[in-house]
Amino acid sequence: MNRLRHLSGRKRAALCVLLLAAAAGGAALAWPSACLRGAAWLLPPVPAEVWLRVPPGAEMTDRAGRQLHGFLDAEGQWRFPRTLDQISSRVVEATLAAEDKRFWSHPGVDPHAVARAAWLNLTRGRIASGASTLTMQVVKNAEKHPRSWAAKAGQALTALRLERAAPKRGILEAYLNNAPYGRNLVGVEAAARRWFGKPAAELSLPEAALLAGLPKSPTGYDPLTRPDRALLRRNQVLRLMAAAGVITAAEAEEALGAPLGASWHDFPRLAPHLAAHMTDEARQKGGVKTTLDAGIQAEAEAAVAKHLLRFDGRITNGAVIVADVAGGTMLARVGSAGFFNDRIAGQVDLCTRPRSPGSTLKPFAYALAMEKNLLYASEMLLDDDLDFGQYRPSNFDGGVNGLVSAKEALRLSLNIPAVQTLDRVGTKELLAFLRRAGMTTLTRGPDDYGLGLVLGGAEVTLESLAGAYLALARLGDARPLTWRQETAGEGSAPLLSRGTALALWDMLEQPLPGELEQNLVSTGMTPARVCWKTGTSAGFHDAWAVVFNAHYLVAVWMGNNDGKASPDLVGAQAALPLAARIFRGLPAKNTAAWPDAAGELVHVTVCADSGLPASPCCAATRSVLLPRGQYLHRRCAVHQPAPDGREGGIECWPASPARWDLARLPRRAPSAEGDGGEDVRRLLAITSPADRAEFVLSGTPGGDRVPLKASHQEATPLHWYVNGKYLGESGPGSPLVMDLAAGTSLITCMTPAGDTAKSVIHVTGG
Repeated sequence: MNRLRHLSGRKRAALCVLLLAAAAGGAALAWPSACLRGAAWLLPPVPAEVWLRVPPGAEMTDRAGRQLHGFLDAEGQWRFPRTLDQISSRVVEATLAAEDKRFWSHPGVDPHAVARAAWLNLTRGRIASGASTLTMQVVKNAEKHPRSWAAKAGQALTALRLERAAPKRGILEAYLNNAPYGRNLVGVEAAARRWFGKPAAELSLPEAALLAGLPKSPTGYDPLTRPDRALLRRNQVLRLMAAAGVITAAEAEEALGAPLGASWHDFPRLAPHLAAHMTDEARQKGGVKTTLDAGIQAEAEAAVAKHLLRFDGRITNGAVIVADVAGGTMLARVGSAGFFNDRIAGQVDLCTRPRSPGSTLKPFAYALAMEKNLLYASEMLLDDDLDFGQYRPSNFDGGVNGLVSAKEALRLSLNIPAVQTLDRVGTKELLAFLRRAGMTTLTRGPDDYGLGLVLGGAEVTLESLAGAYLALARLGDARPLTWRQETAGEGSAPLLSRGTALALWDMLEQPLPGELEQNLVSTGMTPARVCWKTGTSAGFHDAWAVVFNAHYLVAVWMGNNDGKASPDLVGAQAALPLAARIFRGLPAKNTAAWPDAAGELVHVTVCADSGLPASPCCAATRSVLLPRGQYLHRRCAVHQPAPDGREGGIECWPASPARWDLARLPRRAPSAEGDGGEDVRRLLAITSPADRAEFVLSGTPGGDRVPLKASHQEATPLHWYVNGKYLGESGPGSPLVMDLAAGTSLITCMTPAGDTAKSVIHVTGG
């Protein structure tokens, strides 16, 4: 009894009131609580926000509130506050059964528990039993006073006052977010993620019981260091739940037989580059909400790592952006192939690092030319050796193709027609256009870039390139590509007319090539309608690919962070397969993936020779789709009435007649390099060996061989190259046979007309 003398008069009196009330109510259940509740009204309420305050955690979440990345808070604690609705009801039931079974009925102090504990503690001369309610523990967690009679009395008084000012649910929520669960885990969400690798909303009954038992002695019941004691405590909580009637005997029996199931789980570390930028902000604000999708982010990160295995160290890094077109928001952002991989400087964010974009800027030159009525998709361009002052561009393969339509020139990614198109538009105008599309890294003047701008003589980031293509995917509506929820949908501005954008879609539409497409055909599935463009920087330092339709956009960069070149760094070989794989794996939507062009694109009769809207003098014509209204601005001027009035008129080509006549001669077969793999023609497909096929040498005398076969809509000779060296020719129905050799081989098939298909195989020793 001497211990009572150490209490202040006020606290001693309050404690006596509690004891008397508890003792008087030993036989009645409601009366003691009623007395305490009435007595509490004699005390002033406390400001609830002070005692129910939950310090901010630090995390980055996705669009659905799922955790992408967890951070230590400013105090070095793992803390992720959640509302009561975000916590499993099993956790609530287990916590109340273990800590405060009369929580919903008492006024902040449980008189029955107080009477029992007081008698034991007074008779034994020490604190042998506690009587803390959850409300009192909320107060204790906020005060962090040492364990003592005085502290208990103060907590009891404050708990009574707190329950006057705060609802029960608010008190319970504060407890579950501030309770200690061992080590530096504060709150049930952090504990659930650490011990079970899942949010508190998804905990099972035995998992919830384990966590509910930890706050009593976080160290003593540590699941890793003291699993036996942790199991005993969990089972004790389960029995208390059964006794309280919140679970059935059958549920209790099943849960008691479950293994402990707790193990060490790292907190999510998705989108680490983005998280690294956001650490301070997350701690200041208690979290950062993104537009990313945790599932898509995880799949994209895994896809990059898996894709790089194909190249056996020749390509070591990659970056990916996945965007929702309608919302203009990022769904995934992969800054490198491995954030913690020092060998590849993995912490460098390659989404924001300027690189040469190769041919990926060509669509913007064509789009601007069409917008200004300087070009039609059907218009014939001269792919021949041309001089532009002191600049003389060449195609990737060094050859020329003669007369090609603008649509075909873009699909084949021909350099010379692209430079012609930019020459019509002007470098200054294209540069301003790209900047309006969001390419802020283009800081030099137009004279510094020159006509080479359209071939990749510039510096863009994957993030800005994806944002610019987003404007094309949104049919001319430019919107900053964002990953922040609070800025989603802001800053929309027109970049192109809808008609021009639709015309560009028609130019860029191609099936995704390679193995994926073949698998779709074999399973009877219909390939998705998509647009795509690839790019390869000069010297094979960077490979790019962008795939999009009305649902999604996927942008990929592949390369080496140190800038090391590789012959594998070709857009269609290194970047496009990854972009296609990610695109194919995106969730289906119930909206149309392809825009309705009705009323925007109309059938127009054009001259068969020039591709321009036909004049009365054009003898041969064909029908093409052009933007409504725009086709009226220019007519075919090649065919004109004869000055002397003779029938048939005359032809007036815009350059040397000899050059244009030469252009109409049959094309020669290009070299094995093709067009840089920028666009694989849909007319030709290698059927044997399949792309990315793997072979093991048998070691038999005479070696191993594989037939080379390809399908083409026409019966035409096929020319075959292996790693750039000419192998031979095959005819319809007569395949060429190739000797297998260990290593990776690039197989190229070409027709005399320039149709190109490629396949990569890997052969290992027997």
